[in-house]
Amino acid sequence: MQIPVFTVDAFTNRPFSGNPAAVCLLENDLDEDLHQKIATEMNLSETAFIRKLKPGDDFTKSSCFGLRWFTPAAEVPLCGHATLASAAVLFHIQKNTNSVLTFVTMSGELKARQVKDHIVLDLPLHTAYPQELKEVEELIKAAVGDMVVQDLRYSPDTEKLLVRLSDTYERSVLEELKVSAQHFLSAEKTGKVKGLILTVKGNSSGKGYDFYSRYFAPWYGVLEDPVTGSAHAVLSSYWSEQLGKKEMLAFQCSRRGGELKISVRNDGRVDIAGQTAVVLKGNLTL
Repeated sequence: MQIPVFTVDAFTNRPFSGNPAAVCLLENDLDEDLHQKIATEMNLSETAFIRKLKPGDDFTKSSCFGLRWFTPAAEVPLCGHATLASAAVLFHIQKNTNSVLTFVTMSGELKARQVKDHIVLDLPLHTAYPQELKEVEELIKAAVGDMVVQDLRYSPDTEKLLVRLSDTYERSVLEELKVSAQHFLSAEKTGKVKGLILTVKGNSSGKGYDFYSRYFAPWYGVLEDPVTGSAHAVLSSYWSEQLGKKEMLAFQCSRRGGELKISVRNDGRVDIAGQTAVVLKGNLTL
């Protein structure tokens, strides 16, 4: 069996930056265990599997597909950058003729549309609630040492902990922070955290970014994720409230780095736009 596979760098317009995802196009149902085996083989933060929902569906003409995401270690309920990559494969490589694509996922229906040179994802917006420091103190210490934490929030929907560092810190401090995410596994005692977001306020005057972030998910086998759509479904809600803005520009300052355009809607959802670069096309032989 041959399965078309692509590697797409998401939230960037340049190869070898942004966040790489593998995208597999499934003509037929795949044995359940093969999803994880392929994702482990691809060894990227996420591998996406696009499947046809009906026998007569076509990757060029149909507008609705099934979509699942796997890290090298486990299936995840939501992955923004691999959804962006999946839409790019359908729009740019398969030349799908629809203006909007719908993906049926574990997180409900997600939509993707083309706007000029960006693809816009319609994602759920997740609220993060105040979190007591005492419960997660050891984890915070493992992540940022003695740095000053300005705010602490937890998103129960996504199991992500948001740590806002003091506004006195610049972007460079976040970028240069040495994080050993493997230590998070033993430092996290509550059993409820599956992702850690570090964020600082940006300088949005002129063309600056509204906020910066880094994201770590060793619980899913991902020590640091380069650019994370699902984390921004939490960050968008938080920073929109903090800054009093609906339209924001964000930068995830991992080593690869990536830019996200954010538009918080009034219906409990968020539009996150990014660019993509296809860097590999091939076939898996099973």
